[in-house]
Amino acid sequence: MDTNDSYIMHTFAYKLMNREGFEVISINESEIWLEQYENKHSNIVRLTVSGYDWKNHLKINMLKVLQKVSNMKRHFKAKKITLFNVYISSHCPIDSWEYLKKPIQLKDKNSIQQKMFYIHEKDKEQEILRFQHSIDADSFEINDNLLDSEKEIQIHSNREQMINKLKSKQEMVEKVFSFGKPFFAYMFIIINILMFIFLEIKGGSTNTDILLQYGAKYNPGVIEDNQWWRIISSMFIHIGFIHLLMNMIAIYYLGVLVEKIYGSWRFLFIYLLSGIGGGVASFAFSVHISAGASGAIFGLFGALLFFGFIYRQIFFRTLGFNIIFILGINIVLGFFIQQIDMAAHLGGLIAGFIASAIIFLPTKKKRLIQLIAVFAYIVGLLYLVIFGIQNNLNKQEYHLMMIDESLSNKEYEKVVKISEDALNAKGNLEGIIYFQRSYAFIELNQINKAIADLETSISFDYIPEAFYNLALLYNEIGNEEKARENINEAYSRNPEHEDIIKLYKEITGESCKHTLQASIENDIKFKLILSLLR
Repeated sequence: MDTNDSYIMHTFAYKLMNREGFEVISINESEIWLEQYENKHSNIVRLTVSGYDWKNHLKINMLKVLQKVSNMKRHFKAKKITLFNVYISSHCPIDSWEYLKKPIQLKDKNSIQQKMFYIHEKDKEQEILRFQHSIDADSFEINDNLLDSEKEIQIHSNREQMINKLKSKQEMVEKVFSFGKPFFAYMFIIINILMFIFLEIKGGSTNTDILLQYGAKYNPGVIEDNQWWRIISSMFIHIGFIHLLMNMIAIYYLGVLVEKIYGSWRFLFIYLLSGIGGGVASFAFSVHISAGASGAIFGLFGALLFFGFIYRQIFFRTLGFNIIFILGINIVLGFFIQQIDMAAHLGGLIAGFIASAIIFLPTKKKRLIQLIAVFAYIVGLLYLVIFGIQNNLNKQEYHLMMIDESLSNKEYEKVVKISEDALNAKGNLEGIIYFQRSYAFIELNQINKAIADLETSISFDYIPEAFYNLALLYNEIGNEEKARENINEAYSRNPEHEDIIKLYKEITGESCKHTLQASIENDIKFKLILSLLR
């Protein structure tokens, strides 16, 4: 390598770094890359001591460098890029090459322009001035009348300073990603696994009764019995092994990363507030029984997005695009997979971002932003609680859950009262509501009201059990025509059901007596199918 060429390259780079605010982004013996960010525009300077004998070889290299910049553009601060490609050599191509000095534009989504400069012995001063003018830099002289030994000393000094600055920047990035050591992330994984094992021992993590008993989100319990603790307890309950496995993998990767960035106590704060935010959002927008750490996990995505908001350059140079891609896939899937509780996911995501703004990043504080974030979290939570209560009370699904619970507890008068509210709420479940209320009327020995409800029920939904129950009741009060009509309908819709077959034979005179009480005891109640997975 020519000492003078290396001296010019290192002097150029050193002065750009110290006078013009360029940052060194890469350095080796024959090439130095620098970046200057101004007004959402990146000026990239590539300095090299490579020389070329022929214009075609030079042109090929220029195109390769342009493509390299295009491939690396996510590592630069701005999308709009001007590349200053500077060749420093004692000789230039033999054939005509000056036309290559014209700017080259790479046509893609974010345009990249390349400007080429060739500093060689015959045209050195003019090219240096052209380069300085192009980057709008102050004029600086390069004294190359030094002895080679003096140039070597200067090269070494400049190079050391540039390497030290580059190392300092790399150490700062490493420090950002290693502020804390993971503890709570592992602790939450252990707690979730232990809770899952406990539920399996007690009767199964997919058993609705077990889920309700040990803390799944159950809106009637929250509203009617003030069981707000379910918002937190549901964070540690998972429904089935696959649900547990996927969430634990997410906590392992996302949780450990967030805890390293924010530190353990900040991570704990973000995780819990995200889980609460996701749980309350689920309560507000979804009446279904649900459980899982998904709200808290999406809150970790929110924490990483906030990190990207503060450390934009580091974020996009490291994990930014991968995080956004994975988050985007999860959100899209949530709109297509019915069992996923999107309210919990989006609520956790927003809560995680806000919680991160409240606690902020280590070594950084912005009191105004933190106060605004505290206000936003509290107001948002209160709004979701108030809205959620009203939204649930206005949905037939919510009241139907209460009816089903009351039937299980044999609270038949309560069923009648709740049914009135249910019929006045929004939804299209009237047929099921009338069917369920008819059962309460049967138990209260109000047969005429039960018959009226069943007749109304079948006008909304053709439920085979409704025809079966009507046949039972009409047969009990001696209305053989109606009994025969309804058992025929029940039998035609479900000809393999044992109770329907028995009653069919009895009403048509082909079997022994079948009492109303025995039939009621063996009656198959209509059960709600509840969505259990987030």
